[in-house]
Amino acid sequence: MSLLLRNFWLDDSGQDIAEYSVMLAVILVIVVGTVRLIGSNAGNIFSEVGSAIQ
Repeated sequence: MSLLLRNFWLDDSGQDIAEYSVMLAVILVIVVGTVRLIGSNAGNIFSEVGSAIQ
């Protein structure tokens, strides 16, 4: 039983998938935050330009 637990603990075959999923989650958070920031600023700029044209 202890040999089975030791082999399970030392097995790192699923480690790559976990690392890629964490990197993907970080990238998605950065992209969503950037899009939200640019989206709100772009809306304000278009409103100011529209007001200036009138």
